[in-house]
Amino acid sequence: MNALTHPQLRSEHDRAKPVKLPILVLIGLSILSTRCDRHSHSQAPNGPGDAASTHPVSDHIDVPEAVRRNLGITFARAERRSVAHTIRVPGRFELEPMARREYRTMLAGRVEMLVKQYEAVTPGTPLYRLASPEWRELQQKLNESNAAIRQTEARVGTIPSLLAAHRHHEQILREGVALWESRLSQVEKSASAGAVSVEELTNVKNSLATKRAELAEVLEKEAELEALSATARAEHDAAHSRFRLLLSTASTLLGIDERELASPFELDEHFHTGPNIEPHPEPATSQPVSRWREIEEIEVKATMTGIVTTTDLTNGAWASAGSLVLSVIDPQRLRFRASAMQSDLGRLTDGLPAQIVPPAGGTMSGGEPMAVTLSIAPMADTHERTIDLIAIPTTQSAWARAGVSAHLEIVTHGGQPELAIPLAAVVQDGMTRVFFRRDVAHPDEVERIDADLGIDDGRWVVVKSELREGDEVVVDGAFQLLNATSGTAEKGGHFHADGTFHAEKDK
Repeated sequence: MNALTHPQLRSEHDRAKPVKLPILVLIGLSILSTRCDRHSHSQAPNGPGDAASTHPVSDHIDVPEAVRRNLGITFARAERRSVAHTIRVPGRFELEPMARREYRTMLAGRVEMLVKQYEAVTPGTPLYRLASPEWRELQQKLNESNAAIRQTEARVGTIPSLLAAHRHHEQILREGVALWESRLSQVEKSASAGAVSVEELTNVKNSLATKRAELAEVLEKEAELEALSATARAEHDAAHSRFRLLLSTASTLLGIDERELASPFELDEHFHTGPNIEPHPEPATSQPVSRWREIEEIEVKATMTGIVTTTDLTNGAWASAGSLVLSVIDPQRLRFRASAMQSDLGRLTDGLPAQIVPPAGGTMSGGEPMAVTLSIAPMADTHERTIDLIAIPTTQSAWARAGVSAHLEIVTHGGQPELAIPLAAVVQDGMTRVFFRRDVAHPDEVERIDADLGIDDGRWVVVKSELREGDEVVVDGAFQLLNATSGTAEKGGHFHADGTFHAEKDK
């Protein structure tokens, strides 16, 4: 009869069995090599004496690179932080108000989209084209104003020639009047001597009166020409002003500078108000024409760098004036909004040192913190008893996106830095809290340390155990190491490349 079938012997045998290994260890033992299995069986305890000679929990564990990769083990450095004076509040990223730009139709017309949703754009990227009858009407008004400028310019330009001719005529008439006045004086002297008849004297007087009448008419005509010149100048200036206003309207609609629309001509090419206005020659058909004449469809271009988030119209859609075509956002223009308790207002001020840290867990937990400029919102929430904290990042990490949740850490005044490690590195083993420190001399080994902890802020915890600044502790994978070592009867141990643990090194 063997010991396993006899009731008394079986109970004694059960009492002599060692502490039961964790499930992970049993799974690891089942897939170890034949040599490792034989070694394990040969070292199994056979009686109470062997059970009494068990050692304390393992403290050193081999974790080569393959094991760290399979178990997903990551490390974090112990650093000095003001944990007791750190306020940690949740929040989320959001776009700044000026990070969004909407592009709408300025006139009614048919829309042709030139970009797709989520396409990246830069300033100058064509977004859509608009075929608008109203643009044709504006072009017609510009053309009419330009023609009026040329017409009034021509009228003003001919007046100096007319004035010159009239003044020459006036001079001739004045000379004629002077001549007849001299003739009349001579005839009157002769008439008093009886040498000239009354009839001849009368004829001379009539001729002088005629010359004086002609001179008066010329002077009157000259006054009319001066008035006509002033009127033409006013009409010319009004036509030019209307042209400039229409060109300014076109510039606003097209998003193109007025000088570019007027090129290759100058904006004030027809604006002549001086005394010597010369008519501008009509452009020949072979000469270039202004840019505004050549535009058949309005092409709207991006004015900022960003990503197209929405496209509200489809190709060929007929849109009324002011219809939303698409929206573009700049994902780099972010701010962080967190909600703090109103009871912390006494500890918060604008400009306190702060940073944004990603939430624990997941692939973002190892992301670099982002330094921020902190400001307190001017209004609080009466019902929730909270107040918003606005943080503008001075640096931006790749994981930052509008809508992503994270935490804002604020260091208040009066804090003293203390040695701390991430709270995620601490795991509970029964009544004991432990963490695993990387061996500085042997990077492929970690040491289990019973944790003597202080205050924590929900992410970092003060450590009073044997730890120095810069030491590395296990963060991801600490729970697996705990499962593999908690309650193990053997002193020391190692992991296999597949992630399984063996409490005795291979010999």
